[in-house]
Parts: sequence; C-alpha cells; structure tokens
Amino acid sequence: MFELFADSTPNARKVSIMLEEINEDYKVSLIDIDKGEQFSEDFKKISPFSKIPVLKNLKTGESYFESGAILIYLANYSGDFYGENKDLTNQWLMIQMAYVGPMIGQHHQFHHYHPGKSSFGEERYFQIAKTIYERLDNHLSHNEYLAKTYSIADIATFPWIARHPIHDIGLKNYSYLTRWYNLIKIRPAVLKGYDLFKKDEFPPLV
Repeated sequence: MFELFADSTPNARKVSIMLEEINEDYKVSLIDIDKGEQFSEDFKKISPFSKIPVLKNLKTGESYFESGAILIYLANYSGDFYGENKDLTNQWLMIQMAYVGPMIGQHHQFHHYHPGKSSFGEERYFQIAKTIYERLDNHLSHNEYLAKTYSIADIATFPWIARHPIHDIGLKNYSYLTRWYNLIKIRPAVLKGYDLFKKDEFPPLV
C-alpha cells in the first residue's frame, strides 16, 4: 500500500492516475499548498524542495519525490506502462517534466491567476503554451499516443492538458490533440485518479 502526499494539482494527479492504472491500494494525505503546508520541516524531510507530490511505500518505508521520478518508479515496480520503447517513453516524459509542465504552469500564473501583473509575461507564456498545443497536435497526427503506446508519458501530460479551460487557447482547434485527450479521459483508471480527493471531479469536456 502507498501513501500519496498531494494537493489537487496536475503533478499530483499524474501519480494518482498511475496508481489506479496499476491497481495499487493507496491513501491520499492532503498537503494544503494554499496554507503553505509544503514548507513544514516534517514535509521537507521527504521533499527537499517542498514540492508535492511525494509517494511513500508503506511496506518498505521508502518515499519518493518528483512526479516524473515517481512515475518511473511505479512503472518499474509494476512492470507496466513504460511503453514498447523505454527510451522513447523517457524522451516524452522529459518533455513534459522540463517543458510542458513548467511552461503551462507559468501560463497559469500570468494568464489565469494573476492577470494584469505583466503584459510581457502574459503574452510570452500564452504563445509558449500555444506552441506546446501545436507541437503535441503535430506529433499526435501520426501517433496514437506520445510514445506510440499508452505510457507514463501520456499519464504525465494528460493532467496539464486537462486544464485547457483556463488556457484560453481552444483545445477543440487541435483535432489530433483532442482525439488523444478524449481517448485518455474515458479510461476508468484516469477517471478514478483524476478525482483525487473524491469530490466528483472529472476531466473537463472539450
């Protein structure tokens, strides 16, 4: 059994979706980032940079931080969802970790949460987010999934695209990305994992 320390963020949902996909029992412990609970001394012991999520294996006592690293751990642990080509899966997972998540995260901050603070920031990250949509759509025009077969690369990327209503880019304008999104959001494990705190939350419609 696992314990997932999390709040309702895309990075946390990556892990809960993966846990559902591999059919592992887990409990969720809230780390309220709005209250700054991630900065507590106790949490820093398992997350050096005060970031969620953290996953603890309750059988071994070992804990794991950084969502991408957690997905790799769970893929190896379960022997599943690493795709037919690990190298290819790793490349698309790193794209999410290093580019898709951080850049769309900045778009959230400037465009949605703090509009009017910086016109430069708003325009810069809007255009980067739009480029991400375009690049993903182009790749998915000749691939069903990011690394050919459904894998941790898709699980990592999906929760960020699921925030499309606040991006104001128009997911429906990207037909291949929309097809991919709709294909993933109906998976039973994705629906269960997305509803992290069991509040009847579902991936937004396109």
